[in-house]
Amino acid sequence: MERSCLESVSDTELVVAIAERTPQALETAYRRHSSAVLGVARRMTFDAALAEEVVQEVFVRLWRAPERFDARRGSLRAYLLIDARARAIETVRSNQARRGREERSARRERDAPEDVEREAWELLLADHLRDALESLTEGERVAIELAYYGGYTYRQVASMLGQPEGTVKSRIRTGLLRLRDRLLAFDIGGASWDAP
Repeated sequence: MERSCLESVSDTELVVAIAERTPQALETAYRRHSSAVLGVARRMTFDAALAEEVVQEVFVRLWRAPERFDARRGSLRAYLLIDARARAIETVRSNQARRGREERSARRERDAPEDVEREAWELLLADHLRDALESLTEGERVAIELAYYGGYTYRQVASMLGQPEGTVKSRIRTGLLRLRDRLLAFDIGGASWDAP
């Protein structure tokens, strides 16, 4: 399919052409949506180079698995923005973890030995927090991540997800209650949230 023909087709038809391995379809989708994807990535990463990596990854993922897009669940732009947010969060977390490891390593080299018990507790707590987040439904987790990691309002989250604002508020509220309950139940060998 020629590039000029693709300019007038819908996003859904573009995704069909991408699934048929038409590179010009991906180029057209990129021209239509990359600036919005870059905007989300920049707001999430606060780093131009990281944001560009996120944009590239989002469109590579669209090329590799166009069947993940379901037009019944929302627009292609919303799908790409949600994917950009998820990729940006992963990138930021990965970079923070790497920086944290580097900083801890540097501290260990120049300071006295760390308190091993406290470090073990913090690692255990971080694992439990990650498990608690993963225990949420996808709808709850995505809404909470957009609102808290992304800094978006309920209305913005609802718009990005193509869902009613009341549904988004309910998912965030329910998800936070489930997180609280899961975290309050955290108890290891008699230790609780006020230890150490």
